[in-house]
Amino acid sequence: MLNEIRTVCFDAELSIEAYNFKGVMQKFPNHFHDYYVIGFIEKGKRHLSCKNKQFIIETGDLILFNPGDIHTCQQIDDRALDYRCINIKEDVMKKITFEIIGKEYLPNFKEVVLFHNELVSSLRELHLMIMEEEKNLKKEELFLFIIEQLIREYSNLFSDTTMQEASTEIKTVCDYLENNYMENVTLNQLSDLTGLSKYYLLHSFTKQKGISPYNYLQTIRISKAKKLLEQGVVPMDVAFKTGFTDQSHFTNFFKKLIGLTPKQYMNIFINRCRSKENE
Repeated sequence: MLNEIRTVCFDAELSIEAYNFKGVMQKFPNHFHDYYVIGFIEKGKRHLSCKNKQFIIETGDLILFNPGDIHTCQQIDDRALDYRCINIKEDVMKKITFEIIGKEYLPNFKEVVLFHNELVSSLRELHLMIMEEEKNLKKEELFLFIIEQLIREYSNLFSDTTMQEASTEIKTVCDYLENNYMENVTLNQLSDLTGLSKYYLLHSFTKQKGISPYNYLQTIRISKAKKLLEQGVVPMDVAFKTGFTDQSHFTNFFKKLIGLTPKQYMNIFINRCRSKENE
């Protein structure tokens, strides 16, 4: 769309990314992230699927994705999306939670959508401060306040309930894909690895993980690609280093999952380095 605006900013003080999408009509396929996503809808309606649940999300709803949560979303009735979110890596979240509760802990948020939640106004204020590259005490206070509220009210901190674990065979497949993401992995290889038939493996993996082995592998590749782009590796080399068949295939899949082209994502960190040099 000609009216689309996609902006991403990295806050070096908080060590988090902030995304701002306006007028977006894109459907995001089944995928996951290796970081936390805390976001909200500013305008529009979306159909969201996550954790085997279906949601209709709209203005004022807060969205929580844990690392590894499989999800997909698309617009409703051709309504464009205005959306803001912050992305928090696990090591950063672990540091924050230690400061808040005084122990090593990675939260698992129990709810995917907090409908018309009062924290949205605080998150929006924080997001605007990050986008405007403000450096002050209030920004850090807001950030810690939001995370504390979410942890204490919506995480498993005081709950003994645990999610159903994947089978040994499916864990083996996940480990193999994570360690061999640069290779041209086949279903025959995964079948031989686990001793399961190809059909049973495909069915079991998709049922237990909520995503097919192929899309799981592609999501791992995108996660690795992001780290290389952040280091300034050009998209063509990144495509080669992460197992994609060509740069075009890499670019298309990256934009489907991240909402930006690899070059747009890389430029965020190039510009950040330049601004540091000019300080």
